[in-house]
Amino acid sequence: MAGPIAGIETMDTEQPQTLVICGHGMVAQRLLEQLVDQPRHPYGRIVVFNGEPTPAYNRIQLSSVLAGEADERSLALSSADWFTRHNITVHQGDPVTGLDRENRTVTTAAGRVERYDRLVFATGSQPAPLGIPGEGLKNVLVFRDLNDTRRLIELSQRHRRAVVIGGGFLGLEAAEGLRSRGMAVTVLHRSQHLLNRQLDETGGVLLADALTDRGMNIRTGASPSAFLGRNLVRAVQLDDETLISTDIVVVAAGITPNVQLARDAGLACGRGIVVDSQMTTSDPCIHALGECCEFDGETFGLVEPGYQQARVLAEQLANPASDSAFEPATIPARLKISGIPIFSCGQTRADRHTESVVWQDLETNRYCRLLICDQRLKGVVLVGDTSDGPWFSERIQQADDISAFRDHLAFGKHYCEAA
Repeated sequence: MAGPIAGIETMDTEQPQTLVICGHGMVAQRLLEQLVDQPRHPYGRIVVFNGEPTPAYNRIQLSSVLAGEADERSLALSSADWFTRHNITVHQGDPVTGLDRENRTVTTAAGRVERYDRLVFATGSQPAPLGIPGEGLKNVLVFRDLNDTRRLIELSQRHRRAVVIGGGFLGLEAAEGLRSRGMAVTVLHRSQHLLNRQLDETGGVLLADALTDRGMNIRTGASPSAFLGRNLVRAVQLDDETLISTDIVVVAAGITPNVQLARDAGLACGRGIVVDSQMTTSDPCIHALGECCEFDGETFGLVEPGYQQARVLAEQLANPASDSAFEPATIPARLKISGIPIFSCGQTRADRHTESVVWQDLETNRYCRLLICDQRLKGVVLVGDTSDGPWFSERIQQADDISAFRDHLAFGKHYCEAA
């Protein structure tokens, strides 16, 4: 294990430097775009080692590809000649497997050795294992990348039944995609209502009812204890001994940041690779961003914080004297499942400090819950009609005094502006 590096060598603007990036997902691509847009930067060579065989693509649209609403061509984030124009070399399917901090080199799976002046970890995350018997059976899958999507599409053409473990964003997107392809889908969710991190109980129940009406089988408060079968998975056993027959299982029950390489190299790691507000690790020559990093005890599973981090890091890499700093913001959650729009931002559960304003239309399944404290909007949950979501999000982030239009708040932007 290499010891700590005492400091950074003085930047020599006459001597081009090498920037190495480990990983090439959406956040790494945004970093590259932000960096080449800087007025000037010192990197004569930028080398990217991508663990996937495919250049960076829009992972958010994988659910649309799974559902048959988009094709793979729509996923591309940049053209091949873009990298050539900006003197960026990308090695596909060749992840970094070793890091020598003392000599500032990385080694890849293919045996390449590359020296760096600055190194960026953008290694993302991997699905969190459930730790139950049968996870290694064939057709127990995850839904994280393009290869997973291709495999699920192929299996949906040959099988009829699927069980999805996890009622969060990723699980529901996988479930809806498979349902759209004609499969009978059961969703198992450990919590008592769907999207428990984004919705309150009423919103979660409304969503479950709407998905049930569309043919999905929703079971909340249910956890698998084992996957059963010899070579192929044949059933899911629940913790109450219930058995659910199935042809495939999709596990979407959380993620774990990819930190092993950084930890082995002696970088400070918690759940993620620990960084400061300039996205710098415990080694001043090494940075991290996206799902693999941890800032102020928090890790980040959404792309928007990663984009904010990419902007900060691009400015730092181009100019170490920059005062840009990452400050986690309140990120709205938006989703449309089976045609049902959902929006939430900020606090989603009432406590002794908050008051709730609730509006619901039972005929159209539209629902709005607003959480207020000291005449400030602290949170919003919307199901069915999310058109006012961005406006509510602005009120939360700007901490506006809502006294003048509080009585009209549940009816949205236009009523409040008129008031």
